[in-house]
Amino acid sequence: MPRMLNQNNDPLARAVHALLLAQKQTLALAESCTGGLITHRLTNLPGSSAYLIAAVIAYAYEAKVAALGVSWDTLHEYGAVSPQVAREMARGARERFSSSLGVAVTGIAGPGGSTPEKPVGLTYIALASPGDVIIERYVWQGDREQNKTQSADAVLQLLQRYLTKSNS
Repeated sequence: MPRMLNQNNDPLARAVHALLLAQKQTLALAESCTGGLITHRLTNLPGSSAYLIAAVIAYAYEAKVAALGVSWDTLHEYGAVSPQVAREMARGARERFSSSLGVAVTGIAGPGGSTPEKPVGLTYIALASPGDVIIERYVWQGDREQNKTQSADAVLQLLQRYLTKSNS
């Protein structure tokens, strides 16, 4: 049985939760390969409704376009797992839901879906703020569940770093 994270054993989600509350920031999430895991971890914490405006699981191209405003041209030119699509997903989430921050994750959780250029575990995360978009690239080496967990951790770590910097 998979281990379930709750508020008592998820210090990373608790840290992000506290920073978002303290800074009165709002958040919109756009998840693909994590399938709602980030949203799940944050909403396990009481009070998350003060900052979590929306969360979209945009798995298919059509969902990325309809829910987040990702360009068909970008998807066809670069593919769903690309820094360009991660950027458009994060910006789209932030703009469509009028939140302070928009965060996106897109990747290949595995075991299938890879190409020589895009291996299993390849993941892009993006954080859109009022003035910038930060994009990070990872290649995880685990199985599907491990890749999803590592991707969710990376998103929360990026949020923690960003919020800690903006608070100093």
